[in-house]
Amino acid sequence: MTIYRDEVLLRLCYAGMMCVAIGTSLIPVYLTTLSEAMGGLAEGQMGLMAGLLYAGFVSGILLSGPLADRLGAKPFCLAGAGFSAAGLILLADAFSFPTLLAACFVTGFGAGVIDMVMSPIVSALSVSHRAAALNRLHAFYCAGALTTLLIASLLIRLDVNWRVVMIGFAAAPALVLAGFAVEPVPPLVSGSKKRLRLRQLARIPLFYAGLIGILLIGATEEGMAQWLPAYAERELGFSKAAAGLGLGGFALAMGSGRLLASGYGRNLPGRLMMVGGALLCSAGFAAGAALGASAPGVALGACVLVGLGCSVLWPTALAMAAEAFPQGGATLFAAMSAAGNAGCLLAPYICGLLAEQIGLRAALGLGAAYPLLLVVFLMFGDRMGFARR
Repeated sequence: MTIYRDEVLLRLCYAGMMCVAIGTSLIPVYLTTLSEAMGGLAEGQMGLMAGLLYAGFVSGILLSGPLADRLGAKPFCLAGAGFSAAGLILLADAFSFPTLLAACFVTGFGAGVIDMVMSPIVSALSVSHRAAALNRLHAFYCAGALTTLLIASLLIRLDVNWRVVMIGFAAAPALVLAGFAVEPVPPLVSGSKKRLRLRQLARIPLFYAGLIGILLIGATEEGMAQWLPAYAERELGFSKAAAGLGLGGFALAMGSGRLLASGYGRNLPGRLMMVGGALLCSAGFAAGAALGASAPGVALGACVLVGLGCSVLWPTALAMAAEAFPQGGATLFAAMSAAGNAGCLLAPYICGLLAEQIGLRAALGLGAAYPLLLVVFLMFGDRMGFARR
């Protein structure tokens, strides 16, 4: 009989989520450095690098989700960590723009595969307290993002060669790969029941409610995070450094909220946690915009508070989906993550379009609509036709 060492696997999953943060955070920090190394890239070329990183991330999620249910989670733990390390090593050895683009895609792809498979593993290991366990797991993404930002900023100040930095960070996914190589990983779906395929999930109204809900969650999170530094600098009058610290505070608040939820949220209903978090987000958006002219410091604090409010939303939504569809496996998590990332992509773009017409402060304030719509779905979803099964 296979023996699964739950604590060891959980620690490996935590490390895996920090690797996801490395893969998605390190390249943006070094974007201007990479441009200079290539002799000066146009803004469109730099945007293409960021776009391919995101495209690789989403591709990793979508391609590996259904396959993980068929082949098991372990091959994808290994593949995700391997692609992440390989992408950073390829980046370190890049001497042309096409190679940079390839490295961005591979790095993002590896991060996407890891991101997809970590949540269903933790869900399978923590059936009795999924929401708390997934909040703890995703807190390590925030910790990884902050750690990456701080270390990379320090190394830039110390003028450490960026190629050496990429190799150094590649060691993290390499270690995760080595850990999963020697540890057995449990099946993502109980063998006593048949796995729900995507076409079966697509026949259930509640599945669409979950997709819409997590799309709104992604929009709430990135609708604030992506514009917070620019808003703090352009509308609130803070320096670039202070604006960057505001984003760091947002990430710290998000990580802290998830840790609190993992410790104190075990006995709270998931829907109640999400309603509370969404209302706090809505208040943060509204106050951040309304107080921008009269009290910029308070307004920045309100924007940071959105990080605390949205901290519990994404992992709790995944936990609720796993409880509603226990046989959904990695396919369910992949679909939810893809919908959430669609919200992450759309909301900053919509905010930018609105800012051109009505100004950034008003456009950011309208972001309060995303969490309010989420509350409507959570409170009245059943009455709107989204029956539980």
